[in-house]
Amino acid sequence: MFKPSLLTLAIAAAITAPLSVQADEVGVNKEKSLEVIEITATRRSGSVQEAPLNITALDADLMKDQNISELADIARWVPGLTITDQGGRSGSPIIVRGLNTNSSGPGSDGGTVATYIGEIPVSIDMRLVDVERVEVLIGPQGTLYGAGTLGGAIRYMLKSPDLDLTTAEVYGDLFQGKESADLGGETGFIVNLPLIEEKLAIRASLNFYEDPGFVDYNYVVREPGISQPDIDWTDSSALANNFKKMADANGETTTTGRLSVRWKATDWLDATLNYFYQKQDTEGRSIVHHNALNPSNGLNSVIGKYESAYRYDEPRDKEDSLLSLELKADLGFAELVSATGFSSFEAVGQRDQTDLLIRLDYGYEEFPSFSAFTREEQEEETFTQEIRLVSQGDSPLSWIVGGFYNSFESDSTSKEFTPGFGEFAVENFDGEQARPDNLEYYSVDRSDVTEQAIFGEVSYAFTEELTVTVGARLYEYEVNSESAVDFPLANTLFSGAGVNDISLNFKEISASDNGNLFKFNANYQFSDTVMAYLTVSEGFRIGGSNGLAPCPDPLPDKQIGCGQPAEMLYTADTTTNYEVGFKSTWLKNRVHFNAALFNVDWDDAQIAGATVVGQLPYTSNAGTANAKGIEISSRAMLTDSITAYATYAYTKVQLTSDAPYLFNTDGTDGGVDGDRLPGSPENQFSLGVNYQTDLYEDKTLDINYGFTAQSDSISKLGLHANGETLPGYGLSNISAKVTADVWSATVYVNNLFDKYTYTSVRRDVADITTANGAEIQRNYGHYINRPLTVGIKFNYQFEL
Repeated sequence: MFKPSLLTLAIAAAITAPLSVQADEVGVNKEKSLEVIEITATRRSGSVQEAPLNITALDADLMKDQNISELADIARWVPGLTITDQGGRSGSPIIVRGLNTNSSGPGSDGGTVATYIGEIPVSIDMRLVDVERVEVLIGPQGTLYGAGTLGGAIRYMLKSPDLDLTTAEVYGDLFQGKESADLGGETGFIVNLPLIEEKLAIRASLNFYEDPGFVDYNYVVREPGISQPDIDWTDSSALANNFKKMADANGETTTTGRLSVRWKATDWLDATLNYFYQKQDTEGRSIVHHNALNPSNGLNSVIGKYESAYRYDEPRDKEDSLLSLELKADLGFAELVSATGFSSFEAVGQRDQTDLLIRLDYGYEEFPSFSAFTREEQEEETFTQEIRLVSQGDSPLSWIVGGFYNSFESDSTSKEFTPGFGEFAVENFDGEQARPDNLEYYSVDRSDVTEQAIFGEVSYAFTEELTVTVGARLYEYEVNSESAVDFPLANTLFSGAGVNDISLNFKEISASDNGNLFKFNANYQFSDTVMAYLTVSEGFRIGGSNGLAPCPDPLPDKQIGCGQPAEMLYTADTTTNYEVGFKSTWLKNRVHFNAALFNVDWDDAQIAGATVVGQLPYTSNAGTANAKGIEISSRAMLTDSITAYATYAYTKVQLTSDAPYLFNTDGTDGGVDGDRLPGSPENQFSLGVNYQTDLYEDKTLDINYGFTAQSDSISKLGLHANGETLPGYGLSNISAKVTADVWSATVYVNNLFDKYTYTSVRRDVADITTANGAEIQRNYGHYINRPLTVGIKFNYQFEL
């Protein structure tokens, strides 16, 4: 279905068809053309077609037309960008050009792409409310954007307060999913209010989103420590006595708010104070266990396609906030920009931990009523300051220079509870005494990361056609962390500790590094509408400490979690991108056609793993990799009524050196040179068509169709360690919108043909074939996409 030759033929048909249309064809309005989308990704204002880099910008109109409301929706329209939708609880891994070594599943986001709200780096999957546009920069962006941009950067550009117009907007959305018992909805308002005309204005928005969910948790233990999680599944009374059903248990409720104050103090000074807040309460994972249990497990034959087998519900509540101040001063020779941001993040969650403890083979599975859950708390605070000067004027020489400082602090705790097991161990394992809370594991991790850098770019126009840019970033960072782990239940049962004792012996570890990044870009303007560019750019991601307690020597004969010497630290990884591309505009701005060829080398790639002792999460480095391919995007006004846009990307990404210890400490079944990297398809394709016509005298009708498709992806590098191939799939969306002067109404259908597909995998099939307790393991499962959804939207705007 997705062979490159067929996709190339399809994209060529979509792109070249309008080129055969003559400009003087009868019925063509010569004045009508494609909308010009302005961007600031280069730190200067300009259009997408003028920027000599690979960038995709989605404006508010396109996002409304294609019902784009979150980051996972955006990826389908950006060639080279993959975002695996894992539901609201887990967050969605972001992969650019296949640069990913982590296995799919929770926590698989390797952080190779940086996200920004305006000028401030953040880590948030925000609802796209009152957003002017989203800019996606493909390829390393280390010189201007700094750490975490090995693959690229994503910028959410909020609408700025208008100093002249008093406006208000109210909107609503009501939708029904095929597998959902209840309706979902979204509603909100946006207000823009000038307080002093042309001087001072405020803009406020508030949005409420309710997703009912579509995955049922029908096997949640009714009384932890008493109910038996593994029974005779044909016994209806045992089912009723031991389990409770939770319908649509992967839903979410999200509240998003924003308040901005803009003050244009003088003609040369413009300041915006912005506060952004988002609270997301999620119920559980979008993971199902259909065909993902041991064949000897009776549950395997009865569990449905939209059912989870987790023994506990898995809620997680998250709060994000950002307070930022952006100052722009026109100094004549240059624009001075200051961006200050303070962001915070808090999360509290619960998850089923039963399978991990059974896998460790400490005898937990001998307790017939054994089940376990983890409660986690996480807090993060980040302070960011950037100051830069951007030259102005018509000189052939232009430049950017700036400084950056970032301070990041995090504090997280994890507690594992095993209800009833302490009492069982006293009676059956010669335990001395039980703990009332049955707290089996307790960990605390704290870290403090500071980063500072100076950066700059210099461009020179040698001729009217040729401009060359060189850039550099000099950076240094320091990481300080401390962590401690305790096993309170084991200590109470067998080591004489008190029934409420906690013993945390903190270990402090520090790491620091410095380096430099470079960029070279040359662009040649063949005509006013055709430009080619060549780019060599670098990106990096900071290294640091894993926050593990060092393992004692010798290891004690009891349950323990610790890090061995090779697991304590990880180093920075870097990418170098070689890219050639061109951008073109045809038929008086009725057709855009852009393409890029790239080759990215990745050194010391960071990868997530688990420690040998205790299977604690940690990060290591895994050799070198390479990504190469092509990315194409086009927009075309086929007629005055029909506009189409299409994208295609082909990416081949693989290891370029052996990584024998990637999955096993003994070097068996590790990565080898040539192995394909996981998590992204080789082929991506999207096609959108908009038909617009007048309806009566004062209304217009827009019919939008969108098709996005991808080829297969793999769950683990090189399909080692029981990796699997996830089939490719295509999704269709369609909508019809009626627009009047001040209102619009839209009817839409997402996933038109109700495609059921796996988007990623949690762990692997070894859990249900070779792990301890394989016949009762329920950890292995698949994330699935959202089923067919039908909805109606309404929007009303007015000036006050």
